[in-house]
Amino acid sequence: MGVDENKAETELKVWSLCRLPFWQSSSGGTSSTTISSGSVSHNVYQQPQNQRLGETSSLHSVNKMSLVAKSLLPTRRRLKLDPPQNLYFPYEPGKQVRSAIDIKNTCKSHVAFKFQTTAPKSCYMRPPGGILTPGESIIATVFKFVEPPESDEKPVLQKSKVKFKIMSLKVKVEMEYVPEVFDEQKDQVAVEQVLRVVFLDPERPSPASEKLKHQLAEADAALESKKKPPVDTGPQIVGEGLVIDEWKERRERYLARQQVEGVVDSV
Repeated sequence: MGVDENKAETELKVWSLCRLPFWQSSSGGTSSTTISSGSVSHNVYQQPQNQRLGETSSLHSVNKMSLVAKSLLPTRRRLKLDPPQNLYFPYEPGKQVRSAIDIKNTCKSHVAFKFQTTAPKSCYMRPPGGILTPGESIIATVFKFVEPPESDEKPVLQKSKVKFKIMSLKVKVEMEYVPEVFDEQKDQVAVEQVLRVVFLDPERPSPASEKLKHQLAEADAALESKKKPPVDTGPQIVGEGLVIDEWKERRERYLARQQVEGVVDSV
């Protein structure tokens, strides 16, 4: 019986030595629990920080996506253009020709507009810019010199690389138009449209050419009405308002007639 007990005790010691690398003693188990709990607490501490970093990166991603989406969206127009994309000119080589475009303010505020062209030496606009009240429209006239063809052959319609750009800017009601306002408030300036030059054959009637003639006639009529003096709605008051022009003219005619009659009677 004693021999068996000694043998069992020896086997137990050998088994304990074999398992020593894979398990800790009771004190080691405590430290292991402490370390593991420390690791857990460290992970718990780190989790909100990682979550905050994730939220920050997500916010940056959302901001980037919103900026990209905003750049892809079309700019809200302040002006309505007719024609909307092209400027039509009759093709007459060696001559200065005209085009027209109707510009209407579709905003509830005053809007300034301005023309720009890639060929300022051969093109100009009338007016080159201005301020439109809400709902107001104007027909602008664009002048362009058509270059003659290089050869002596019969001229054919040619494509033009000249482009026009119309810009807009919201302004105050009491403001007067000056071109410099577009440079002072460049961050608020919007490009309404880049217009392409399209030539029309003057010998071939088309809807575009007929519309151009109508717009040019309206622009000329509006210009003539501005040149005419204001209509006199009544007699004008002279001085402090004691003498009226009509009475003055009658009195002068009466005195002149009296002088003539006096001369005749003396003869």
